Amino acid sequence: MKAIVITKKGGPEVLKIKEVEQPIPVRNQVLIRVIAAGVNRSDVLSRSSKSYGEEVQDEVPGLEVSGEIEALGPDVKRWKKGDKVCALVAGGGYAAFKAVDERLCLPVPEGFSFEEAAALPETVFTVWYNIFRTSGFKAGENFLVHGGTSGIGVTAIQMVVAMGGNAYATAGTAEKCRVCVELGAILAINYKEEDFVKLLKPVGIDVILDMTGGDNTLKNLEILNTDGRLVYINAMNGARSEIDIVQVMSKRLQITGSMLKPRDNDFKAGLAEDIERIIWPLVTNGKIKPVIYRVFPLADAADAHRLMEGSSHIGKIILKIEDGI
Repeated sequence: MKAIVITKKGGPEVLKIKEVEQPIPVRNQVLIRVIAAGVNRSDVLSRSSKSYGEEVQDEVPGLEVSGEIEALGPDVKRWKKGDKVCALVAGGGYAAFKAVDERLCLPVPEGFSFEEAAALPETVFTVWYNIFRTSGFKAGENFLVHGGTSGIGVTAIQMVVAMGGNAYATAGTAEKCRVCVELGAILAINYKEEDFVKLLKPVGIDVILDMTGGDNTLKNLEILNTDGRLVYINAMNGARSEIDIVQVMSKRLQITGSMLKPRDNDFKAGLAEDIERIIWPLVTNGKIKPVIYRVFPLADAADAHRLMEGSSHIGKIILKIEDGI
């Protein structure tokens, strides 16, 4: 089968389309004929950063896919051939076929295209895990996401609002701020022109989802309410930060972080159960919608990565896998 592989660590040009062995589903795995795959910041780091994993030749990136089930492992109970699903995977999504634990599959919502379905798994799982399970976000609380128009950001705003919370966001342009408000944010702050601490400290934030790190850490602590929670899922502005320990103590703050990709399938399956029960109805009734910026053919994965690295996009970048690639 055809797949995009990371031939070596480096820039987008190291992504090449190659012929690789097609997987065979075993035990409780289903084989998905992939029609669309999401592009995520983690894919870029896997390709480019030596600190994000050992040098692996011909690694296939990709953390989320959608498509039709082509074959079943002997222990599969829920799904049948031809079912339309989207799935969270721990790599291997930029390919014509992907074998995945059946518990990590969710049904494509009625009326959704495969491109729209592929935009959901990584962001919805990440937001559910970090904001609702780890941080215990509750209806009525105030939430802030840095990077409000990233794939994670657009999902986080919608999920928080759909679950009865008050969403705030930062973004880097007036247009991006406008989109955040359209998605349900009460206020979106252009961090290049305005001081989010000055604007949000009077409001008081209960949970912050941060992908930036760096200098924002002390600012985050300043705007958090008592018993506030700060959770990291990336550190794009720097992995090392100062903290004010007295502020953490006096306000009883919690600082956490996570990487979803390395968690085992049993853990992810637990998230999937909660998501299908609580979040999927909000997706199917339109309260949470995928936001797709651009769809690339699989062969143009390098261009998709260049767009991701430029950070000009709003929402998700998707790869489309055509027959006969």
